[in-house]
Amino acid sequence: MRHLFSYPWFRLDQLNGFVALAIGLFFVLTLLYSAKFIKAGQRIAYYAYIILTAIASLGAVLANNLILLLVFWGFLGITLYQLIAMGQEGSEAVAKKTFIIVGGSDALMLLGIGIIYYLTGTFQMDKIKISLPLTPYPLPVIAYLCIAIAAFAKAGAMPFHSWIPDCAESAPVPVVAFLPASLDKLLGIYLLARVSLHLFELNQALNIVLMLIGAFTIIAAVMMALVQHNMKRLLGYHAVSQVGYMVLGIGTGNPIGIAGGIFHMLNHAVYKSCLFLSAGNVEYRTKTTELDELGGLAKAMPITYFSCLIASLSISGVPPFNGFVSKWMIYQGLISQFQGAGLGLRIVSIISLIAAMFGSGLTLASFMKLIHATFLGQTKNSTNSKQLKNEVPWTMWLPCLILAFICIVFGVFAYQLPLKYFILPAAGGVVFTGTWLAGLSSLLIFVGLVLGIIIFKSKGLGPALRQDASFTGAETKDMPEDAAVSGVEFYNTIKEFSILKFIYKKAEEHCFDIYEQGKNLVFGLGRFFQLLHNGVLPTYLVWCLLGMVGLFLILLR
Repeated sequence: MRHLFSYPWFRLDQLNGFVALAIGLFFVLTLLYSAKFIKAGQRIAYYAYIILTAIASLGAVLANNLILLLVFWGFLGITLYQLIAMGQEGSEAVAKKTFIIVGGSDALMLLGIGIIYYLTGTFQMDKIKISLPLTPYPLPVIAYLCIAIAAFAKAGAMPFHSWIPDCAESAPVPVVAFLPASLDKLLGIYLLARVSLHLFELNQALNIVLMLIGAFTIIAAVMMALVQHNMKRLLGYHAVSQVGYMVLGIGTGNPIGIAGGIFHMLNHAVYKSCLFLSAGNVEYRTKTTELDELGGLAKAMPITYFSCLIASLSISGVPPFNGFVSKWMIYQGLISQFQGAGLGLRIVSIISLIAAMFGSGLTLASFMKLIHATFLGQTKNSTNSKQLKNEVPWTMWLPCLILAFICIVFGVFAYQLPLKYFILPAAGGVVFTGTWLAGLSSLLIFVGLVLGIIIFKSKGLGPALRQDASFTGAETKDMPEDAAVSGVEFYNTIKEFSILKFIYKKAEEHCFDIYEQGKNLVFGLGRFFQLLHNGVLPTYLVWCLLGMVGLFLILLR
């Protein structure tokens, strides 16, 4: 890979260059959005932490020294903790949970860096290249897995994901849009790509591991998103699900799949940040993000509705938006695995392809619920309906509109702009096995939409339209609010399937939450040792006697 700038401690190349540009873009948009959203009493500390976060993020991305990378990476954990704690009631507990999960993975990252130094004798990243052959010598594999776990925790891949939905619900919306939605995904997947492509030479076994983790993350997280009733928590689970596509793309190990994973990293940061900022606009006007309490906001907030709709179509992989292009490239990477691969890799590739495509369908289904419950349908609160005469301030809707515009441009002009200047130079050797005529397809879709609007608006082509009250089974003038058609409750039937019902119940009990299970283990051990050390003298004498017996047995050997 050609270096654009190189220094012993820092390096700018074609992989981290566009990531640094993206960090700058999201930093500017977050500052603009926060001008109205953040309360006056929090602004000094908030802006200080946001600026420090942006600086540390650039340092981590541009670092060419593993120790320097670790310093910036650890500092980001501190600013993340402080920013999350500025949220609503209960955000302090979420901040602690986030700090423990991310900080614990940072400890593993330190171990991995130590092993790398032991193997290579250097911390300079551009001088490290470790092969991972299928041999009994485990140290290189342990080093890679330690750093990969740190990347998974930062990006939110399963099973290190549980802090993201909690953070999405409790932290201030600009913080969520800036960190879990955009920067943390960029940093986590960038680190995974850097170590997988440049620091290590992966073997087929680790490629399969990455693909399985990616496929499982896609399905498990989107199934959790389907049944959420809070707009921000739903988006949080989708932020986890989309990480699966990125890990899956890198796990393919071929150029087109890797390029798709890197491109999806960039695309996700764009549309997910747009979605969270749109949720912030809704919260700013209605004081709630509970889908059961929303509805009919499209007329009152048309710019927010448009931005959220474009971002929803993008994350669902609907052409011609950017999310479709990156997912299509990942699909090509998986299909490329079918040729010349062993039976095991072919089976994993087929399973991963099915999971990725099925996940896109479920994503579209859940965002149909979100759009209907929030912007369409029947208004749930007449008071809010009367108050919602205008959009949010321009400093809040403009960042959403800019990000929605990028979703369109990166999809329609994918070959001319992002792929040509950012993605293909970073991946190298990409060969497209399929054909996607982005310009022609976009033109045909646009023409179809225009014709549809003309037919809809033309009264001469059909019966005159009339506006009537909502109905269920039969027309009615005044329908009770609880009888209105609701897309929120529709997906609750998924919970009634016997297998899924059991899984959802265990999820509600935090059985799949690595933080909660770790906490239970630590507290359980604490209670066990409390029973042993109860302050009773005869108990201590027994332990001393058992200890002496153990020493005698060792000495007798």
